[in-house]
Amino acid sequence: MLAHFRLLACLAPVALAALSGCALVSKSRLAVAQTQNRALVEKNRALTAEVANLKVHRDNILDKLERTEEELALLQEELGLDRSQLAGFRRQRDRLHENYVSLLGGRVPVGPETRARLAEISRRWPALQFDPATGISKLDADILFDTGKAELKPGAEELLGELAGVLGAPEARDLKILVAGHTDDRQIARKPARDKYRSNFDLSADRALAVCERLRAIGLGEERIAMAGFGSHQPLAPNVSDADRRKNRRVEIFVMAPEVPIVGWTETTPTLY
Repeated sequence: MLAHFRLLACLAPVALAALSGCALVSKSRLAVAQTQNRALVEKNRALTAEVANLKVHRDNILDKLERTEEELALLQEELGLDRSQLAGFRRQRDRLHENYVSLLGGRVPVGPETRARLAEISRRWPALQFDPATGISKLDADILFDTGKAELKPGAEELLGELAGVLGAPEARDLKILVAGHTDDRQIARKPARDKYRSNFDLSADRALAVCERLRAIGLGEERIAMAGFGSHQPLAPNVSDADRRKNRRVEIFVMAPEVPIVGWTETTPTLY
């Protein structure tokens, strides 16, 4: 029995030490857990703030999307109006073409040799379009003139020289030539062009005159040549893109038979005078 008590006495300090060690470990783990908990709380706060910012950003995007859809709807409506207007212009052009052909009695004013030569020039010069059914040639104004100017570019003189060579040939010698200038709908904004040209009417007329003067200087008789300026009022396409505006900036050369009635040419409209 005494030995038993002695054994217990010896084991008691060891048990107390073990219990004390367990208590120390628990406090350490508790401190670590508390530190981790604080870190998680801070992270949660940061994530909550980020979510709130994302919601605000989402709401802003949705507002912009709604406004963009409204603007798109308005643009589509305007485009529909432009297309309707363009369709009207095309119908008007078709009627004029029909009247033009009827005035000729169904005959094409340009002879076969002249048509072939003009078609060949248009193949080599992409800026020139030629309609063999009517004899109308359409030139891209960007190859003829710089923006806001009516002075011919060097390349334009070469092209007009080839056209004059065809129109001066014996088969085409009696044909009359009407040069018509057109612009897009943008107003002249830069100086010195703005000081020189009050409107697109002035610019289109001056460009047509420059082409006429060049054809005359090359050798075409000035009694065969006339000019007109239409400004921006005869567009081929809606002025809604750079490509469309380029189509509208053009110079047209109408080649007409001597008997076609043309106001201003007294020999073609004798009853008017």
